[in-house]
Amino acid sequence: MAFPDSFLEELRNRVPLSGVVGRSVRLVKRGREFTGLCPFHNEKSPSFTVNDDKGFFHCFGCGAHGDVIGFTMRNAGLSFPEAVEQLAQEAGLAVPRVHPEDREKADQAATLGKAMEEAAKWFQAQLQASVGAEARAYLDRRGLKPETVDRFRLGYAPSSRTALKEAMLARGLPEPLLVEAGLLIKPDDGGPTYDRFRHRVMFPIGDRRGRIIAFGGRALDPDAPAKYLNSPETPLFHKGRNLYNHAIAREAAREAGTVVVVEGYMDVIALAQAGIEHAVAPLGTALTEEQIALLWRLAAEPILCFDGDAAGWRAALRAADRALPLLEPGRSFRFAILPGGQDPDDLVRTQGRAAMDQILAGAQPLADILWRRETEGRPLDTPERRAALETALFGLAGQIKNQAVQNHYRDHFRSRLRNLFAPSRTYQAGFQPRRPGQGHGAGGWRNPAVPSAPPPPPPGAGDRREKVLLAAVLAHPWLLDEYGETFAALAFPQGPLDSLKSRILEEASRHPGLDGEAFTAHLRQQGLGAQLDLVIGEAGPVLEPFARPGTAPDKVERGWLQAVQRYRLTELEQELAAAEAELATNTNPEAWQRFMALKAEVGSARSQVSVSEQD
Repeated sequence: MAFPDSFLEELRNRVPLSGVVGRSVRLVKRGREFTGLCPFHNEKSPSFTVNDDKGFFHCFGCGAHGDVIGFTMRNAGLSFPEAVEQLAQEAGLAVPRVHPEDREKADQAATLGKAMEEAAKWFQAQLQASVGAEARAYLDRRGLKPETVDRFRLGYAPSSRTALKEAMLARGLPEPLLVEAGLLIKPDDGGPTYDRFRHRVMFPIGDRRGRIIAFGGRALDPDAPAKYLNSPETPLFHKGRNLYNHAIAREAAREAGTVVVVEGYMDVIALAQAGIEHAVAPLGTALTEEQIALLWRLAAEPILCFDGDAAGWRAALRAADRALPLLEPGRSFRFAILPGGQDPDDLVRTQGRAAMDQILAGAQPLADILWRRETEGRPLDTPERRAALETALFGLAGQIKNQAVQNHYRDHFRSRLRNLFAPSRTYQAGFQPRRPGQGHGAGGWRNPAVPSAPPPPPPGAGDRREKVLLAAVLAHPWLLDEYGETFAALAFPQGPLDSLKSRILEEASRHPGLDGEAFTAHLRQQGLGAQLDLVIGEAGPVLEPFARPGTAPDKVERGWLQAVQRYRLTELEQELAAAEAELATNTNPEAWQRFMALKAEVGSARSQVSVSEQD
């Protein structure tokens, strides 16, 4: 049974090879590859390698070699169609039925691809010829080096209405094919065809494998009706399903751990020339759902980088709204907003890569962008206006389809609303809150209904609790498959343990399927040995049973969830203690409502902990 090449490529992209191999082979990260004992012959020292970037496995001992489909066939004893169907089910892809017309479409795509490649070569040649002098001068003014121009295969479309047409016909490419490829325009009045792109700098657009599927053209005539012109939709090209620079950025994104999304071709190219090669751009449209899915295959949290003007901010908000319903545990976006009036091309040309790195390092989470939009410039001086803000924020959270992520967004917004509405206060060293019933001012006040919250945990207690939670995840990384978002939401104090938590989440998303030993070894190779020793080294705590390697999965899961519940309860109890201290000096209704809401949350959390520990 034959399958379309496009479907098989999609299948290989969706299913990480290391994840499939890691189910039956203990893999250890070695640089950009994984190594382990070959499952196809007996060996004592590992000679089996897995390379996700290149999508193949290889054994230097027995010579076994192949991709994710080939591994599944050999390891599970399946035929090619059976292996494809198994992997497709895992990836959530419907297996296409192959018809004769599918083969015709494949042949058509190959022919169109040849036309696009020939056109790209011709545009490149025109750029270097005498006719391309103005285009070369433009690229020089934009600061592009010759090697950058060559790498991105930039070209030039001459002013003549039929220069490309004549060149392609001379190469034996038929006129109807050139029209179908979007290279020529056929007038509705039946007149002769003519070149779509004229007097423009040409930017070839490749698919995820680098094959040319379309072009973008930047006008050199300032009076041209359209500054940028893209190829039309064709059998090869759908602008909402592709990303500019996808092929180059794909491998670079794996090394960088993220991918940067900018607005235009020149932004991508300028960043690449400055050494930031993991950048892509949509193709003249706002991000589509298909493009968001492509970005999440490159990185768990792509950075959307927008120009620092009103249009850039509106584009960021549109992207936030489009992404919101699609969020999943561990998959989101961060937003980098440039200084006013600048774009990435401007910034790296005038201030260098360091300035751009600083902007990217300060990228804000999606939740912060939504919060800023709803609160910036909004009056909150009445209960009704505050209620309107709460309704708007919870309405945004309600758009998220994934229930776990939706719940955490509600918790996040609820916590920020508490802090926003809480009256400001200044804590002084040695300050001790009055206990309920203690005098307040000359007349004093008493409220026996207010209970005394438990004191904060003793020094070192929280530290140990965090170490235990971290140790459990290190020994049993599979916990993150189900509870990664829960783990990410835990508010560790800033310091080495919080930093380790962030790196664990990042590396687990990039290298799924590792067991505890392999995952810990990988983290050490990433330079995290000192933090790991705080948790699982000789100086680490005496671990609870569920956090130790070798514990049965059901006991691990139950114990870890109980520890998470206790940790969150402590967080709430500390918030309640602060609210009680506030209430002792401020008796306004808002402080009282905040206290009562927290009191109810603490009561509910205590009940949940009690029930879970009795199970």
